[in-house]
Amino acid sequence: MGAFGWGNEGHEYINRVAAERIPAEMPRFLRHAVAELTYLGPEPDRWRSPSEYALKNAQEPDHYIDLERVAWLDPLPQGRYEFYRKLYEKRAATADHPDDYLPERVGLQPYITAEIFGRLKAAFREYRHRREAHQPTAAVEHAAVFYAGWLGHCVADGSQPLHTTIHYNGWVGPNPKGYTAEHGIHAKFESTYVAQNITAKDFARLVHAPERLADPFAGYVDYLRESNRQVEKVYAIEKAGGFTGKGSPEAFDFTTHRLAAGSQMLLDLWYTAWLDSATNPEPVPRPASVPPGK
Repeated sequence: MGAFGWGNEGHEYINRVAAERIPAEMPRFLRHAVAELTYLGPEPDRWRSPSEYALKNAQEPDHYIDLERVAWLDPLPQGRYEFYRKLYEKRAATADHPDDYLPERVGLQPYITAEIFGRLKAAFREYRHRREAHQPTAAVEHAAVFYAGWLGHCVADGSQPLHTTIHYNGWVGPNPKGYTAEHGIHAKFESTYVAQNITAKDFARLVHAPERLADPFAGYVDYLRESNRQVEKVYAIEKAGGFTGKGSPEAFDFTTHRLAAGSQMLLDLWYTAWLDSATNPEPVPRPASVPPGK
């Protein structure tokens, strides 16, 4: 899968709208970092140049998950290595196209998102500790802004339905409704149409005050599943010409609500990371699979 998510404009819009709604109870440095957070929206797409092969290769699966390939796995395990193990077990037991279950074929979207969320929460915790100890906080503030912006990219990818499906750039398999099977729908929807027809102001009103997520990973997976339920809608709008030129009212409404969903989830995750960072973590038992001395 090589398509970028939302294009520069959509990623910037999602981060900006979320940043402009950071509540007063969150740190002042984050509320004043709207420009930086907006800039960082497209950042992981800047890591996808073939000139940095190792970087591009390593993080390509972070941008998507083909949920149809893991419909048998519910709930998804919370750790990426547990996920790998389940996929490899499924691959070993599969005779028809077993490589479809390789992790890099399935995609790792919820795992990179959870890991960056953890980085942000840890940075917020360090910020709290340094404030309490009357130590300088500038360095950890920069780190937190970077993690928050990076998180925005992943969350935005998750709000784009074509980042959650095997139908990411043309319908595959049985196609009774005659949806396009040509490559091109991905960029047409998320980049060309958005750049020509949508601004951040068009969906900002749809984003409300943040809510704390009781289980961030489970909540995020539910968000991905809701995005996946919108895949056929993208194809139906495209078939009707809704993403061509100025597009249709249906395309505008659908796209603005998808962008708003990304901003809302991002804001909720930022808020949850901040609130959860107030609690010192319990010591984590050492996994038996980790060799001594590591």
